This record gives sequence, C-alpha cells and structure tokens, in this order.
Amino acid sequence: MLSFEQILIRLDLEFNKIYFDQSPRCLFEPIEYTLALGGKRIRPCLTLMACNIYSNNVEEAVKPAMGLEVFHNFTLLHDDLMDQADMRRNKPTVHKKWSTNTAILSGDAMLIAAYQLIGETSEPYLKRILDLFSKTALEICCGQQYDMDFEKRDEVSEDEYMEMIRLKTAVLIACCMKAGAIVGGAPEKDAEHLYRFGIYTGLAFQLQDDLLDVYGDAKTFGKNIGGDILCDKKTFPLINAMMLANEKQKAKMAYFKDRSNRFTPEEKICVYTDIYNRLNIKEITQQKMNSLFKLALNELTCLSVDKESLVEINKISNMLMQRES
Repeated sequence: MLSFEQILIRLDLEFNKIYFDQSPRCLFEPIEYTLALGGKRIRPCLTLMACNIYSNNVEEAVKPAMGLEVFHNFTLLHDDLMDQADMRRNKPTVHKKWSTNTAILSGDAMLIAAYQLIGETSEPYLKRILDLFSKTALEICCGQQYDMDFEKRDEVSEDEYMEMIRLKTAVLIACCMKAGAIVGGAPEKDAEHLYRFGIYTGLAFQLQDDLLDVYGDAKTFGKNIGGDILCDKKTFPLINAMMLANEKQKAKMAYFKDRSNRFTPEEKICVYTDIYNRLNIKEITQQKMNSLFKLALNELTCLSVDKESLVEINKISNMLMQRES
C-alpha cells in the first residue's frame, strides 16, 4: 500500500506538469494561479487511496483524480466570487487580483479542463466515472443555490443545513472515493460503502470548517477568521446558537445583523464568539463531528478487504478530523 505522502508526491509531479500555454494569457493565468495555490490535495489523494485498496496500479486513477481536484478549485474560485471573499490560502482571490469577469470566465475554463482530464480515464471505467462526476457537479450547484437561498432567510433548520453541506461539500469527497474504487475494480457494494464514507467524512469536514472560521488561526486557516459571521452565513454554529440563545442574546445578534447600525467587523465577531462560548457551541459542533466520524469509520468496517488495506485511509481520516486549516 502506498502512503499518503507517496501519493501526494505522485500527484504533485502531475500537477507541476499542468501548464496552459494557450492565448489569451489573461484567461489562463488565473487558472495557473489558482492551481499553484496548492492546498492539501486531499480529494485526489483519496481517489488514489481508494483505488489502491483494490489495485496496486494507481496510475489508472491519476487522471480522474486530477480532474476532480481541478473541478474542486473551480468551485472555490466561483465560491469566493459569490461570497466576495478577499483571501484564499493566504493569497488574494482571483476576482480581487484580476476582476469579476475574469473570475467567471477563467472558472468556466477550469470546469472544461476538469472534464478534459476526467475524459482521459481508461475506456472500461470512463462512462461510470463521467456519469458519477456529472451527477456530483450538478448536486454541488444545488448545494450552492441552497447556501445562497439560506442567506435570505432568518431561520434555517439543522436538517436543512446538513442537507445543504451534503450537496455542496460532502458529495465531492464521496465522488472521489467512489471514483477511485471504480477504477481500482472494487465490488459495487464496496464502492457504495466508500461513497457513504465520503459523505460522512465530508459532513464532518465542513463542520470543522465552520469551527475554524470562528476559532481558527488566520495564518494557518488561510482565510480571514470570522468571515462567515460577517456575511451572516448560516453555519452549524450560528443555527445552533439561534436555537439555544435567550431573548437578550437573540436581540444582540439581530442588532449586529442590521447593517444600518454602526459597528466594526471586529466588534461583530467578538460579540458572536462570546455568545457561542456561553452556549457551548464549540462543544456541540464537535460532538456532531464525532458522531459523523464514527458513522464514516463504520462504513469502512463493511468493506470486503482486510484491515491492513485500510491503514492509510484511517490515517487520513484522523488527520482531517484534527486539521487546523
């Protein structure tokens, strides 16, 4: 079995070869810039690791893994634009460095590049991978729309939020797992178990992201802390705070939501964080994450492989649960 580090080195070699030498350069430079920001490459690594559980030849999974990572970066580029985010991985976002129109068009080109890479999947697996990817891409659009719809609503239930992040975040991680399993020749039941592992892991991953937005370190996190609070984004912490808050706390949050009132961004973040602390929101979120993590690990126990084959997947699962960025 290849280690996470060995798989990451293999993928970095491939990503370093990606160069868009077409014209106009103003269309392709933002793509190169976005991909050069790096990130943890968790999703393509998961694809190769899922493949490696069933096959020693992970090369078959490299192209679809790269396509899924390019697609992931495309979603971040457009997500930053919709959220008007200033920073991504401690660098200016594309729409800030270039322009809104450039971010839209370069993002569109990235989506096409993702399909081109996935289209290089070996013929025996190509249709299944393309069908899975297309389904996933559409689901992510649905999740993004729900996310935008929630911004206009005063109340969103926890169940609604969990469904939104399932679509927006978890299905791509699930897709990466299942794509690797398919290319590796896994039995259909195993591929479905790995898909569900990806769903539960993705849900826990997003809840960790919600916590890091409040309690993380900006240098490590790669984004400004409190961004979700300032944008009044419906997150797991905010939804639970609204359910548990007393009338005084609700009134205080309503005051800082009203943009006609005068306050600094730092004041708003401080007020919300204080309310979260008083309501034990961090602990509530961590409990939910832990329950999802247990469900994810349970899916691995259902696979038709020996435990030794799952050592690396278990390692990366634990890493995701303990991440600070």
